[in-house]
Amino acid sequence: MDRSLLVMALVFVLLLAAPFVLPPLGQSYLLSLLIKAMLLAIAAISLDLLVGQGGMISLGHAAFVAIGAYTAAIGLESGIENILVLLLLALLVSGLCALVTGALALRTTGVYFLMITLAFGQMIYFTLTSLAPYGGDDGLTLWSLATFFGSDVVQGSGQLYLIILLTLLASWWGVQRLSNARFGRVLRAARDNPDRTEIMGFSIFRFRLTAYVIAGMIAAVSGLLTMQHAEFVSPAMAAWQRSGDLLVIVVLGGLGTRNGALLGALFLVIVEEVLGSFLHEWRLIYGPLLVLMALHAKGGLSHLLFPANRTEKAGVTRVNGEQA
Repeated sequence: MDRSLLVMALVFVLLLAAPFVLPPLGQSYLLSLLIKAMLLAIAAISLDLLVGQGGMISLGHAAFVAIGAYTAAIGLESGIENILVLLLLALLVSGLCALVTGALALRTTGVYFLMITLAFGQMIYFTLTSLAPYGGDDGLTLWSLATFFGSDVVQGSGQLYLIILLTLLASWWGVQRLSNARFGRVLRAARDNPDRTEIMGFSIFRFRLTAYVIAGMIAAVSGLLTMQHAEFVSPAMAAWQRSGDLLVIVVLGGLGTRNGALLGALFLVIVEEVLGSFLHEWRLIYGPLLVLMALHAKGGLSHLLFPANRTEKAGVTRVNGEQA
């Protein structure tokens, strides 16, 4: 079996064992760090579908996390408590927003795409700050949480941890399936050689828009779970700095790699916790550390740990047996 798959299987096993091992050792606070890392990883995995597979660098992806969180929070405030109904609402709203914004943003490429996604992200941010009935700038504290058909099974920290872990595993598996399928091959071909991909009969716009909508909906699931865990939502969730963090996680872990987003999220949370315990201005060290990583691990953490495993060789992608 692929060594990277074995290592990631071990990572998932360790994550599964954490809620049973850490509390007896008096390290329960580490569970909150792991939850934060897993929620970041879910959003980063969705972003990697755009950046790593499709070459669409977005600086407004955190907006979809905020859309998922606010949709669920407003649903709760309106009396909807079933988490499955809230999930459906979050997926519908985020999917619609992604469809509309993506249809406009994907008419551009490169730095223009980055700037228009940044603009849409900021529009959503300022829209959320204007929601005075739901806290405005101050955010919204939730006095009740979602239930599962009246049961509190999705409210306890232990149960919620396992739900987030299962969601992470499903997101990771689903994006990998998409990436290895014909859909992913067309995305990579369009990234590497869009003109030839169009000549081969593929609608680049349709494939990219589909990927954009899927990524937005996955990010919204991360937002819903973040709301359920933090019991609080804030417009800051949609700020461009959050989108920048997600982009750093993807690049740091390794663009378009099988495990890059998860590795990047774990690395970011660990570094933040370790450096933050010694220095309040921990980003003064974190910034140069990222520069060193970019210079000496150009393929990201995934390439550094698994140098023999690469999703593509020499930038060549094949679609229907043809080189693009």
